[in-house]
Amino acid sequence: MENSLLIRTEAPYTLNFLIYTQNIYLNQNRNEEELRFPYYPSKVAFKEEFDLDYKNIWDKVSQRISDHHSNDVKIFYEEKDLFYQSLFVNNSDSLKEFNEIYKSFKVWWGSFAGHFAVERSIDEKGEKLYVELASSLTQKGIEPQKELSISLVYDECLLVNLEVSSYFAILSIKDFFVKYNELVHKLQKCIY
Repeated sequence: MENSLLIRTEAPYTLNFLIYTQNIYLNQNRNEEELRFPYYPSKVAFKEEFDLDYKNIWDKVSQRISDHHSNDVKIFYEEKDLFYQSLFVNNSDSLKEFNEIYKSFKVWWGSFAGHFAVERSIDEKGEKLYVELASSLTQKGIEPQKELSISLVYDECLLVNLEVSSYFAILSIKDFFVKYNELVHKLQKCIY
């Protein structure tokens, strides 16, 4: 039996912007050794219920991207106010901070060190994963019914438990390098 596994791996703007924002939020209460990219030197006025609001927006956005990958760019550019309204205290100072964070992300993500580097960072591991997953599915007699979509994020999502769903998974670069041995088993759960 020949396996017809197709995998789309993309690094979505929206989810990576949420990781970027998460890291700024977490860095406000961390010591030097625990800081994550990006380092933002000012104290940002995040909402008091940031953790819960973050989970809610993450769930909504990831579901929309799971439904159709083109929703990512639409959400990021056309619905940017969603992030501000959901995660930041609504006042003129925090609006200015949000706009600086949003622009900073866009500059980084648009550079070779951003989106391009994130997607290319897993080229070799991604190809190896494809071969191992296809082989495993063939051995188990599982025929994929549609394309598996993998959303790649540059850092771990620490505020949300990343569960796989039907033909959709969100993985960090770290998953490919530190937790690689778990990936085939994890991704098999997506395909049914």
